[in-house]
Amino acid sequence: MLTQLTIQNYAIVETLDLDLHGGMTVISGETGAGKSIMLDALGLTLGDRADSGAVRNGAERAEIVASFDLSSIGEARDWLQAQQLDCDGECLLRRVITKEGRSRSYINGQPCPLNLLREFGSLLIDIHGQHEHQRLLKKDHHRTLLDDFAGQARLAGKVREQFLHWQRLARELRQLTEQSDEQAARVQLLSYQIEELDQLALSEGELDELEAEQKTLAHAGEILQTGHQLLAMTGDDEGDTCLSLLNHCQQLLANLSNHTDALGNLAELLGSAQIQIEEAGSELRHYLDRVELNPERQQFVEERLSTLYETARKHRIRPDQLLSFHRELYQELAGLQRSDEDLEQLQQQVEQARAAYQTSAEKLSRARRKAAGKLNKAVDQQLHALGMPAAHFEAALTPLPENQQGPHGLEEVEFLISANRGQPARPLAKVASGGELSRISLAIQVITAQTSSTPTLIFDEVDVGIGGAIAEVVGRMLRQLGGRTQILCVTHQPQVASQGHQHLFVSKRADKQQTHTRIAQLTDDQRVQEVARMLGGIDITERSIEHAREMLSLPA
Repeated sequence: MLTQLTIQNYAIVETLDLDLHGGMTVISGETGAGKSIMLDALGLTLGDRADSGAVRNGAERAEIVASFDLSSIGEARDWLQAQQLDCDGECLLRRVITKEGRSRSYINGQPCPLNLLREFGSLLIDIHGQHEHQRLLKKDHHRTLLDDFAGQARLAGKVREQFLHWQRLARELRQLTEQSDEQAARVQLLSYQIEELDQLALSEGELDELEAEQKTLAHAGEILQTGHQLLAMTGDDEGDTCLSLLNHCQQLLANLSNHTDALGNLAELLGSAQIQIEEAGSELRHYLDRVELNPERQQFVEERLSTLYETARKHRIRPDQLLSFHRELYQELAGLQRSDEDLEQLQQQVEQARAAYQTSAEKLSRARRKAAGKLNKAVDQQLHALGMPAAHFEAALTPLPENQQGPHGLEEVEFLISANRGQPARPLAKVASGGELSRISLAIQVITAQTSSTPTLIFDEVDVGIGGAIAEVVGRMLRQLGGRTQILCVTHQPQVASQGHQHLFVSKRADKQQTHTRIAQLTDDQRVQEVARMLGGIDITERSIEHAREMLSLPA
């Protein structure tokens, strides 16, 4: 439950440190004193959105800290453990808002995204607002209330997720089916192109080798003629060949060496040149031995190259891209062939998803029908206690046609009411007056709160529009509810306020610069004065004080 709330520089609150207890805590005060400020601040620690207007004028930032005892809230402890956040039975939620409008949130001192804070906060506190009866006019809210009452909120969420999953797979299947005709044509084309390239049988590096060979064969005559001339010049035949000239140079150098030692290095250079020329001649000889005039081979090579070039032009690619293009076609064809397998597999997945949705939705329907009967009976009892003795409430379940079944299940949920005996039950918006709607809303809230697993329930002026004996009944209902869970109730009704286990009083004062809000826990004597004020207005009389003591069951 909520054990402590600390507020600093929020709205018109400069500082507030409030200890809270179990049972029913009443919050009252004069109109405009800021009774809802505490609840608004608490809402921020639970993940409500904030803006710069939340910061007290003149302050740099607002800070709200809420402390909770989780010793009896297993689901909240499990959530913290799943998020790897510390949990020793106590939990601190902290929210900081700067005057620029930036916001930071923390759980047990660890930074936490707002969506996670909101998810965790829903396990701790449930707020019933004064405008709850307006939401009661929306059928979607009827379904949510019934599912909560049935304890099937998680199953309802599962049904919604399963429906969306089924529909997503069904869309994929439709798209894949629509593409099947185009894919069949593409598969046929790919198969033809791949067969053509398979027959071409181009090997790695073949194109470069063919182009080099074609160049050699096309100039074989010129290569042989010029090569042999070069070979004659580098050989050791008689005449002015390179080697004979080098031999003559070496002889002349030998004669010079008899007269000087300075040219010894020159002999090594000439010897090296002679060796290189001999090696060049040998390599040229071996090359010319492999060159031949071969018109038949030349024709074959040129025809092969022509086929490769023509195939490349046909596919609008370069000849050197033929091999990679061939591999790409194979990959695309394999992907399309897998698509046929995927189509069959996707059909199975769609059917499995539909069956899973149907199973969960039918289970939810059974739970709704069972809970609807219990809710009808319980709300009728509460309405009779709230001064509507002839009222009959009905949570109607209308099966939907198969083509209209959706994420919310197999039926439509709508709350109907018959305010007078003998009249058929009709939708709330068409039958109930404003006062009746407030009572119906309050009855439903009290009933659903009894089945709620949330440890702290807040009722923010839900008793608007009622008074007298009915207000006393409401107070007793909330006090009884406070016997099993923590209740915080903002009220203007003395009959409700007198039923609280604790009473908080909200007041404000203004100085020349600022307005200040204060919240104090009242003693028994102070409670008498406050209930008397709520009974008699501005002037508190002895009679109102006596009445207040009687309502509080306190001795004079």
